[in-house]
Amino acid sequence: MLNFALETIFSYTLIFTDMQNFVTIANLSKDEILYLIRMAQEFEKHPNRELLKGKVVATLFFEPSTRTRLSFETAANRLGARVIGFTDAKVTSATKGETLKDTILMVSNYADAIAMRHHIEGAAQYASEVAPVPIINAGDGAHEHPSQCLLDLYSIYKTQGTLENLNIYLIGDLKYGRTVHSLITAMRHFNPTFHFVAPKELAMPQEYKIYCKEHNINFIEHADLNENTISDADIIYMTRVQKERFSDLMEYERVKNVYILNRSMLRLCKDNMKILHPLPRVNEIAYDVDDSHHAYYIQQAKNGLYAREAIFCYCLGITLDDIKSDTTIID
Repeated sequence: MLNFALETIFSYTLIFTDMQNFVTIANLSKDEILYLIRMAQEFEKHPNRELLKGKVVATLFFEPSTRTRLSFETAANRLGARVIGFTDAKVTSATKGETLKDTILMVSNYADAIAMRHHIEGAAQYASEVAPVPIINAGDGAHEHPSQCLLDLYSIYKTQGTLENLNIYLIGDLKYGRTVHSLITAMRHFNPTFHFVAPKELAMPQEYKIYCKEHNINFIEHADLNENTISDADIIYMTRVQKERFSDLMEYERVKNVYILNRSMLRLCKDNMKILHPLPRVNEIAYDVDDSHHAYYIQQAKNGLYAREAIFCYCLGITLDDIKSDTTIID
């Protein structure tokens, strides 16, 4: 079990006093990322509090979601906030022609923070530019998914004891997979070696390979997935081939089953290697992997609660010191 040694890494306390957005993880410093992880650790110890009592949080999901929406809403509820919002844009005034700007301004009248998922890349950034309340990006098209990235970082830290110098394998849909795009930008601080495993149709976009080169991030590209390819992995990050991102369904049919991780492939893996997946899975991880000690994707999803509690506090000006001295803990 980890001793949560971030105190020794983190020699000073960052103070967040103003409300702020959480649109991208790319603009967070190493210290800010570690600070948020430390906040998540505190919430894992005691998730039920009243730090947001009297606050209202809006969840606006213009795209389908299960884990992200429910964990955001659970995080708000466990912190004492009330939750409003919608899970289907078809039941909103967007069907009448209301613009995103007007929707955001309207909801800002009622909520202290907005967590939003949208199919258009850059929608969260745009919302943050017009909203008078903090915007939290819950996924914007194939672009970014910063809250998923924070829970991924927390999961990696918990299982590996560090974020430094790790071999991380990103497998599957690297073209449209916003979770892997966010992970690349966040890990720039920690000297990773990335292994990109994807068919050419779903290869990592050139812009992210250029980003890696500009930030001295090592990466290796692979076409095959087998036990030898992944033998030195610290983290295997599987992704779903996202049917909803394809305009050509024939292309989707060609690539949807190209990589399936099964238990026999894990024979040569490091004992502490862990398998992550942002979920939902389709068939890219065989069910015989589920009872392997390498499987961590269900626990990873649970970590989303603690990470998103940290994000709400970060956005609403509640500090790590506030959390540590909190007397509203409900056991």
